[in-house]
Amino acid sequence: MASYDLIPRMIPYMDRHLVFPLLEFLSLNKIYPNHDLLKAKYELLAKTNMVDFISELYKQIHDTDEVPSEFASKRQEVLQTLENLQTEAQKVLDIIENPEVIAALRQDKLQNLHFLKEKYGLTDEMVNTLYQFGQFQYNCGNYGGASDMLYHFRVLSTDHELNLSALWGKLASDILDLNWDAALEEVQKLKETIDSKSFASPLHQLQQRTWFIHWSIFVFFNHPKGRDSIIDVFFNPSYINTIQTSCPWILRYLTTAVVTNKRRKNILKDLIKIIQQESYEYRDPITEFIESLYVKFDFEGAQHKLKECEEVLSNDFFLVATKMEFIENARYLISETYCRIHLKIDIGGLSQTLNLGQEEGEKWIVNLIRDTRVDAKIDFKENTVIMNQNHTSIYQQVIERTKGLSFRSQVLSSAIEKSEALQSSSNAIDSIVE
Repeated sequence: MASYDLIPRMIPYMDRHLVFPLLEFLSLNKIYPNHDLLKAKYELLAKTNMVDFISELYKQIHDTDEVPSEFASKRQEVLQTLENLQTEAQKVLDIIENPEVIAALRQDKLQNLHFLKEKYGLTDEMVNTLYQFGQFQYNCGNYGGASDMLYHFRVLSTDHELNLSALWGKLASDILDLNWDAALEEVQKLKETIDSKSFASPLHQLQQRTWFIHWSIFVFFNHPKGRDSIIDVFFNPSYINTIQTSCPWILRYLTTAVVTNKRRKNILKDLIKIIQQESYEYRDPITEFIESLYVKFDFEGAQHKLKECEEVLSNDFFLVATKMEFIENARYLISETYCRIHLKIDIGGLSQTLNLGQEEGEKWIVNLIRDTRVDAKIDFKENTVIMNQNHTSIYQQVIERTKGLSFRSQVLSSAIEKSEALQSSSNAIDSIVE
């Protein structure tokens, strides 16, 4: 399934620390040779401060218990820098965590900074130490500590560029710390910042949105409210345009979110249009399943694609947990579409279309009719489902449309009469005044 693996496409839009869990997933699923993945992890983390972990990777790659002396030197250097930054950052924390200071602070950031500078000697350099310490902790793999430092920095800092950088850093820290509630808040803040910020060029804003889309997927497929959020965010015209322009492979995740969200079926028509528009640029079994079912009405093709979807979902880091839910909801979509265009349905044939056995298929169809309240009955003798489709006759349709036209004509006539009456009154008043 390496041909459907999206990680190589996504890596250029992610921070190296966010890429690491993706490589770990590939190692567990054995999609690529283990030795190649070990080397990839080593190259990925070699420029970070995670010296102990890098040393272990070096030993595994070279099958040795010895590591170059430079590792020990770098470890000592990292520990010394960490201690120095912690000492400097603590000076700031001692000020802002003082109960008297907390009680005196207001909503206005500039007012707070002026107060802290005047009374406690806080400088911009001291505030920036929090950013440096947070960034350094992040590079050491201490994501919880990094998140805290970057939060404190953003509370005090008025540097817009560093604040944006700290916002990205805190989001990554919360993702890697598996703090999904905090991460969802950061996603919302980051989106607002990107959408409202004046960038040097539209291309720069497009790049920011592309990065945002890739990072947010971590949150959207782990937070309980994530699949509602991904639909709300990604169907925004600006983000749909970004997906179509820069990263059409994100349609896999958007499609999965729609299929697994029964409450947002109304968005399915929009999704179908986008999949059709981008089919020449990107397609995989998940998008092709929708295309087979709703564009081609090819139930055999949809059945085949659904089998492929199982493999794709099993080997996708973000979607593996949605596999059973996706398959279940996809079967509902097939059943609904199948029932909509057939008057008489062979249960055995529909079971086969749903990739179910005869007995399992019968139970599925009975539950479908009961749960969705489809107007149908089951003929167990012939093993069929008879659909009761109440089509409105052509005569009734003409009558209903005529009624509608008549009503609109009355409304229009009434509006004209009122307008004429107002005009007459106005003319009468004018003549009296004259």
